[in-house]
Parts: sequence; structure tokens; C-alpha cells
Amino acid sequence: MARLRRKTCIALFLFILFIFGSLMGLRTLKPTDGMSDLATGLDFLPLIGGKMDRRSVARPPTPPAALPGQPSIHAQNTKAALSNAGPEGIVFYDVHIFYTTWYGTPEMDGKYVHWDHILVPHWDPKIAASYPRGRHMPPEDIGSSFYPELGAYSSRDPAVLESHMEQIGASAAGVLVVSWYPPGLADDNGEPTEDLVPAVLDAAYRHNLKVTFHIQAYHGRNDQSVHDNVKYIIDRYGDHGAFYKFSTSTGKSLPLFYIYDSYLTSPESWSELLSPTGAHSIRGSAYDSLFIALIVEERHKQDILAGGFDGMYTYFASNGFSFGSSHHNWKAIKVFCDANSLLFIPSMGPGYIDTSIRPWNNHNTRNRVNGRYYETALQAALNVRPEMVTITSFNEWHEGTQIERAVPKKTVSRAYLDYQPHGPEHYLELTRNWVEQFNKEKEQWLI
Repeated sequence: MARLRRKTCIALFLFILFIFGSLMGLRTLKPTDGMSDLATGLDFLPLIGGKMDRRSVARPPTPPAALPGQPSIHAQNTKAALSNAGPEGIVFYDVHIFYTTWYGTPEMDGKYVHWDHILVPHWDPKIAASYPRGRHMPPEDIGSSFYPELGAYSSRDPAVLESHMEQIGASAAGVLVVSWYPPGLADDNGEPTEDLVPAVLDAAYRHNLKVTFHIQAYHGRNDQSVHDNVKYIIDRYGDHGAFYKFSTSTGKSLPLFYIYDSYLTSPESWSELLSPTGAHSIRGSAYDSLFIALIVEERHKQDILAGGFDGMYTYFASNGFSFGSSHHNWKAIKVFCDANSLLFIPSMGPGYIDTSIRPWNNHNTRNRVNGRYYETALQAALNVRPEMVTITSFNEWHEGTQIERAVPKKTVSRAYLDYQPHGPEHYLELTRNWVEQFNKEKEQWLI
């Protein structure tokens, strides 16, 4: 009997040791907010097979009352996203994805646009002298470290637009955030594309997607010009079936605009547009909207609040590049936003590499690690329970943040990165899995 009890005790001890070891092993899979867990990844994220067709609502802590004349953002029913079925399945309007229309080809545009991006010199001449100069030579040599499945395409090609909407629908993201310049204006390496907006809206509508606008930092942008921009956009596109509007707790349905590099204009100037008592206030008018500012540095939190914005987003997909883009800061930013009735809209991306156009910027590269970097960012966003999220990006190929389908390609002079060992749809699939998980978790937040 003593021998039997001894064997039983040994077996029980080994069983307890096994359980303890298993629990510790599982614990190591839990991601932190930083970069250290990229090696372990987030392969445990569940795949959600069921599809939901319902209004998803987030309920944050009760915030202070909104200022008079400003829409109340947080309440018991923010109606942040109405999920709906399109040709590619359910999409969710609380997931926004940045989208660019600046690519061109000789067949559609008379020349290559953006694919032939210059190699941007470093601002320090001594450092710049150590790196190559010139520009890319499409279609074999493009300004990207990856190569699109569609080739060096034109954003004006109807077949490309249709493919893009199909891919975005497959990702479950419901709202395109289109990079926007006023008519006749463009970035330093591109051509005006405002005339493409109607085609984008029509294509989005066919796929049950919505469109909002990412107002860029064009030369001469200020609070007054943004007032004119918003009026132009709403007058021209506000009645389109694909034009995105956010339903506030007060029952208003308002457009939403992202303002890139908003910190370039002072809070005092923004308040003239965004505070109820501003000299040319938009509040309470037919053009009242939600305005989302970019947070880069920590001090921008107070500037955004003082300027009268309705929320903040982080945009950059390089974790650690800025205060706003650093995952470990998102909890503190969310607490600040909740306390001040602001939306916090974190931006997640699958990786970052812009050395094809900024060859000196290797220190900001973030390897995709076969999707694990993306999953880490997605989990970091989920941890702060945001009402809405943004994805950087669908097709910013220069900075390597795209989730658009890419393929392996080698030329005489170049070997492009790709998504192997996974297929071209890998990041679309990861996005859909996470979006469905995000909205499932939001249902629990309401309980």
C-alpha cells in the first residue's frame, strides 16, 4: 500500500507539473504592447466563421458632457458601425482603411505616376551623399519593396477599381478613407486625382462599401481652406449612397473627415473652425462634421482638444516611430480621449518598409514576420476597446503598408518582397478574421 500511495503521489505531482507548465507556456503567447513579442506572434487569434448582420455599438466610460454646439460622440448608442452584406460578404463600417488613387500608367494617364517615384534624398547633405539618387523605371522597377498582383496599375482603370473594391470587401473593412487634395492640387510626386472621386464612390457603392476623406496637407491649407474643402465635398458628394456618415448619440448623421498632419496648423486657428464660437465655425451648420486629427507627439493631445477636434487617429504603421504610433501608448491616449469626449481611432498596419523611396530610412522598417507584426498591432488595438479603427493601408505601396494582393517577382536588378509562404490574399484574410473578432468582442463590451 505504501508503494501504491508513493506511485499515486508521484503521478499526481507529475500531472500538476504538466498543467502548470502548459499554463506558463500559453502565457508566453500573450502579446505585449511593444515589439518584443513579434517572435511569438498571435497565432492564437480565433477565426470567426459566423457572420453577423447588426449594428455594432461600443460603450466607453461615461464622459463629461460635450461643449455646447458640438456633437456628442460617446453615449449609450454611438451607432459607430452598421454591418451589411456586400458581394464579398459582411463588411463593418467601424473599420476604416486608407486608400490612395495616385497611381498612373502610360496607357491610362499618359505616363507612369508614382510607380516611378524618386529616391528622396536625406535632408542632411552628408548623409544624402551616401545613398543613391534618381527615380524608378516601371514597370519592372517600381517605387515599392513589394510588387502588386495587378502590376504597375492605373487608379483610373475601371477594372482596377473593381478589383480593389472586391479585395476591400473581402477584408471586411467597410469604409475607404481616400487621400484627398482639392481640385488641381496633388502631392509632390503625383497628379491631381479629385476627378476620380465619383468613380471611387460608384465602385464602392456596388460593393456595399462607404467612402470618407483623408484631407492631405496641401500647400496653403489652413482652417479657412478646410472649411471650403468640407463644403465642396459635402455639396458635391454628400448625397451619394456610398458617402459615409457617422450617427451620433444625439441622432445626428454627420460626415467624418481625417485631417492629415493637423499639427501643422495651430490649435487657435483650428478653433476658429471647430469651436462653436469660432470666427467661421462650422458647428451647427449644414456642414457640421466629425473632424479627426493626427496625433504624432504626446503634446498633440492637448492641442487636438484645444483645437475643437472630435477625435484623434495615429496613422503610422511603424510601431515606435512616434508617440501616437507606439502601441504601448494607446491605453493612455484612450483614457485621455474618454475623459474628454473624444474618439480614439488607432491605426494598425501589417508592417513598414519605405527604403525603395527613402533608402536611408531602414531604422523605421518593421518586418511583417509572416503576418505576426500585423496581429500584434491588431491585438494592441483590441486591448484598448476602441469604437472604430483604421488600417494603414490598402495600397500605400511606397511605404510597404499595403494589404492589397502582392506576388513574388524577380528581375535582373531586383528581388521584391512577397507574402510567402502564404498566398497573395494573406493580409486580406488576416484582416477579415480580426474584424469579425473585433465586432464579436464589441458585443461583449455592451453587456
